[in-house]
Amino acid sequence: MRNLNGIRLHHYKKSKDLATVELPLPKTVVIPMLQHMGVGCTPLVQAGDTVKVGQLIGDSEDAFSVPVHSSVAGTVTAVQDYVASSGKTEKQVVIEVADTQETIDANPHPVSDQKSLVEAARLSGLSGLGGAGFPTHVKLNYKDIDRVDTLVINGAECEPYITSDYREMLEAPDDIIGGVKEVMRCLNIANATIGIEDNKPDAIKLLREKAGSDHIHVVSLKSVYPQGAEKVMIYHATGRVIEEGEIPADKGVIVLNISTVSHLYRFIKTGMPLTHKRLTVDGNYVEKPCNVRVPIGTSIEYVLDFAGVDKNRADKILMGGPMMGVAVYDVNTPVIKNNNAILVLQEKDKKFKASRSASTLSPAVTDGTGDPKDAAKGPASTVVGKVLAPPVTACIRCGKCVYVCPVELMPAALEKAYDKKNVEALKKGKVNLCINCGCCSYICPAHRNLAQKNQLAKDMLKKMKN
Repeated sequence: MRNLNGIRLHHYKKSKDLATVELPLPKTVVIPMLQHMGVGCTPLVQAGDTVKVGQLIGDSEDAFSVPVHSSVAGTVTAVQDYVASSGKTEKQVVIEVADTQETIDANPHPVSDQKSLVEAARLSGLSGLGGAGFPTHVKLNYKDIDRVDTLVINGAECEPYITSDYREMLEAPDDIIGGVKEVMRCLNIANATIGIEDNKPDAIKLLREKAGSDHIHVVSLKSVYPQGAEKVMIYHATGRVIEEGEIPADKGVIVLNISTVSHLYRFIKTGMPLTHKRLTVDGNYVEKPCNVRVPIGTSIEYVLDFAGVDKNRADKILMGGPMMGVAVYDVNTPVIKNNNAILVLQEKDKKFKASRSASTLSPAVTDGTGDPKDAAKGPASTVVGKVLAPPVTACIRCGKCVYVCPVELMPAALEKAYDKKNVEALKKGKVNLCINCGCCSYICPAHRNLAQKNQLAKDMLKKMKN
């Protein structure tokens, strides 16, 4: 089986050997009612209410919603509007943290079949912790579950800098394997494959030792971006191809992030919902990177202060990795469930050579064609201060975007079709297969916004369909 295309990135995994530390409690947390892909919750508390750690503070009857729990004990000081990343107005709950932290009376939540597993996943407040934020209970509630014969656990952390999932593998391997076994048992899935990149040999060895079963396979995958993308992971772990319009379960596969399955197991054993998230704090401006366990709703500013980072001198702050992360426009932005890293980036090289990706990539990484030391050491564009992105020039028809695309699209042709609003050409070029990895924009010598145009094209087709 051949490997799918992609790019080799210099990873700068400076925090990989740093055990997770506990963040001291902030004075205030701000907990959004929408922290996942789907429908936001209605607040169940109001100003003046006291809450405990793990208490349900937001819920919805919508099937595509995930409950929200308090990460701290304290007093609700406000329930207010905010503008979510989707552009919609949602609610958020502001809590003043108490000196004494009281926790809910939680009890184990045993599971025995698909129905009870789906219920546990929902009650736990879980949405995909790898970054996508897809409601876990929806994924596990596939109606034709008998068609699913393989569980794939995504342990590929293919973005530069981030090591939060890697630390989960080293610090909670029993929870990971326990979660895998519970999902297999409840869904009657015969086999599981845990895919981990080959730059994490100690994690591979440890999980192989812990698995202790012929039905749970830990496989070593090449460290090539975007190895962690769902379709890429499925292909390299099972050889199965997810076609346009299909979901993984249609091909007999369910995929869970490694931290997601680990937390699901902890909820089953303790009944304590998701209230904290492990973050990697790193970047070319961070002198002392760390992995830190953070109460959900804590401001990015507070986390950076703990890490000793002067955010006022940063050229760019990202939530997530430099390839697919989201630029932070306000350091008061709260940490939410699907955040896995805060990266702080600064231009350090006057011979700066920028590059674009899905998140206006920091070129502190390299595509493997040159020495990482020669790569630019700053962000492609800035949130604070000047804009560093290079000018867009005409396509030179080099074909690099086609060569690196893991799903074998023709990004330059799709860009042309989008600019001309050629719907038929976009459909023929299968733009909906794009996984938004940003490889095409990253590699383009003309700095064209290929990945961004693909997302705009998909949105245009969706609106026309509706």
